[in-house]
Amino acid sequence: MDLRNLLNLEQYDAATTINGPLLILAGAGSGKTRVLTYRIAHMIEDLGIYPSQILAITFTNKAAGEMKERVRKMVGDEVDNMWISTFHSSCVRILRREIDKLGYKKDFTIYDSTDQKTLIKQCMKEIGINEKDITESEIIGKIGKAKDNLISADQFKRENQYSFRDNKIADVYLLYQKKLKSNNALDFDDLIFKTVELFKSNPEVLEFYQRKFKYIMVDEYQDTNKSQYEFISLLAKQHKNICVVGDDDQCIYEWRGADIRNILDFEKDYPEAKVVKLEQNYRSKSNILNAANSVIQYNTERKKKVLRTESDEGDKIKIYRAPSDTDEAQFVAGEIQKLIDQEGRSYRDFAILYRTNAQSRIFEDTFIKRNLPYRIIGGHKFYDRKEIKDIMAYLKVLNNPADDISLQRIINVPKRSIGDTTVEKLIQYGAQIEDSLYNVMLDVEFVPNLTARARTSISKFMGLMDNLQIMKEQLSVSELISVILEDTGYMKELQASKEIEDESRIENLKELVSAAVEFENTSEDKSLSAFLEKTALVADVDNYDAEADTVVMMTIHSAKGLEFPVVFMVGMENGIFPGNSSLNNPHEMEESRRLCYVGITRAMHKLYMTSAEIRRVFGRLSAFAPSDFIREISPSLVENLNRGGAYTTRLVMERSGYSNSYSNSYGISYNSQYNNPHSLRNSLNANSGGESISKKLEYMKNISTQADGGVALTAAEAVPGRKVKHAKFGVGTIINAKSENNDVKITIAFESMGIKVFLLSMTPLVLI
Repeated sequence: MDLRNLLNLEQYDAATTINGPLLILAGAGSGKTRVLTYRIAHMIEDLGIYPSQILAITFTNKAAGEMKERVRKMVGDEVDNMWISTFHSSCVRILRREIDKLGYKKDFTIYDSTDQKTLIKQCMKEIGINEKDITESEIIGKIGKAKDNLISADQFKRENQYSFRDNKIADVYLLYQKKLKSNNALDFDDLIFKTVELFKSNPEVLEFYQRKFKYIMVDEYQDTNKSQYEFISLLAKQHKNICVVGDDDQCIYEWRGADIRNILDFEKDYPEAKVVKLEQNYRSKSNILNAANSVIQYNTERKKKVLRTESDEGDKIKIYRAPSDTDEAQFVAGEIQKLIDQEGRSYRDFAILYRTNAQSRIFEDTFIKRNLPYRIIGGHKFYDRKEIKDIMAYLKVLNNPADDISLQRIINVPKRSIGDTTVEKLIQYGAQIEDSLYNVMLDVEFVPNLTARARTSISKFMGLMDNLQIMKEQLSVSELISVILEDTGYMKELQASKEIEDESRIENLKELVSAAVEFENTSEDKSLSAFLEKTALVADVDNYDAEADTVVMMTIHSAKGLEFPVVFMVGMENGIFPGNSSLNNPHEMEESRRLCYVGITRAMHKLYMTSAEIRRVFGRLSAFAPSDFIREISPSLVENLNRGGAYTTRLVMERSGYSNSYSNSYGISYNSQYNNPHSLRNSLNANSGGESISKKLEYMKNISTQADGGVALTAAEAVPGRKVKHAKFGVGTIINAKSENNDVKITIAFESMGIKVFLLSMTPLVLI
């Protein structure tokens, strides 16, 4: 096999370096899978290495299957004699053969998440832990994290004996492991944990597998956690023929246990290691790669490498600052349609990437209205997500109490001691008397064979629904949703959870409130039935097949490993991407920057980065500055589509749902004021008595400067787009300004406090 004609110089070097430790730093789009498959083929075909001596580890079954088939095309059925599998699959094969040495039977059961949750609940009940005090999700999460870090139940108990909460969790962990063993079962986290335990407690078993796997390869090494790292280190200890492939610049899973130090410290673990850098990119245009390089260079925890390409420069990175989040979605949809019409592109050429799933909602609504096909990857469509469907079910029942399907969904959500058996009795009785489930529950005292506890729980629930029915007539849809979240305890339950997925659910519910506020501001019919009709159109959209000609929407995390001709990175604002926690934590900021790098390098031909001056967060208008990541891209690589920021404040306010309140009285053009900051002062002096207002502003300038130690805002500087700081409300963006009664009335959208209106002479504001 003549690899010199099949690979570039760096790829060839990596594929033909077989003995000793090897670190392949594979930049985005550099052909790492190609290198790994040719490396395996070279070992078998050219060097005569037995396939059974090779272990290749990937992170997904899909990746393992694809790698195996590519190797099969080169070496035939010999590939069946080697192990190409995930960490967990490899460990299961070992445990099936050896687990009796740990006191288990070889026919052990692997518990899924549902089985695990059931067993955890049994343990909590035996120990006497109330789920209101410590949830099963928190316990499962902490046990899983402990196992990932190779912390046994005994060790966890010792380390947390002085913490009341964690000590209780330790008791559950101990009992849980005891019950697992008595049931001859392992959970998913046990598979690697128990394999490492097996190796450490049985040297002869470890030695057998060290002899068997003389050559070890690990893909996506930057994503390994401690237990995976230890598993590989033990296997490779004898021969040290370990090849790891990865990219520290694409380590974006630290929040779920990945340790970037594993790849950064590889040369410390193996001082004799050879390092090969794959920096030739075969995916993206030059400007896109240079943008990625200019962003990632700001990280300090990384191996130095620079992506390069033989491709032409291509288009510059297109930057767009929309007046609002709805305008951002409209812009993206418009650009997609324009490129399809002008360049003959297909819908499948486009990807919209965002940081959190909650951001998809406004794009979905826009695409529905414009009849543009799309699909969601790595997440549910917004209105198909469990938490959204739950709250929508409450609204449907309030709108139509005869809707038995929606009522069955919420009758015990959140849990209120109305079990499946009770519900079935209610349904059966309703069928007998030919009445709706809602009416049956109103007359629950007549339903036979119910326990007193069930009757009490049903009565409480119907009391709650009666109160919500009364409020429905008094509140707007957005206010009603907020009351449902509060009065049912739905939001409280999520907020008490320690699970990351529940944090995402909270964000999604906030986005639902924002959707309702937007509906109220843009619809003539603001009734609950009209809102349900509008959302039903979104919910009824078909799920597009992965191969269908549709625009793709997904989080950047989900996009890792994929590529698209045209990419839109949306919501590029400080506080959104990067998030607030990253802005206050340098280490988290580095991971966010790596995520940005991953997003940029998904683009092949064109890359857009968009943001919004104003967006709704939990139903309230908020303003965020453009993302620091945009500023980190070299100015020579970007094209600003705003033409110097020329859009009007009136447009911002109207499209944000504030046309009646503000646009008629505040009609100052963003463009004219932005380009001529002296025009406002000239207008004030001509119409309002320049001397008196100047004195007022001079006075406020003095006290503002003394209070904040900054430069106070003047009338000339009070123009839309200017960032200012208020002592109480924090940082905000001026979105309107108008002379009025010897003063300047300023409208400011604050990042966390919404929109406020001030008189400049009475308000200390500092320029930032």
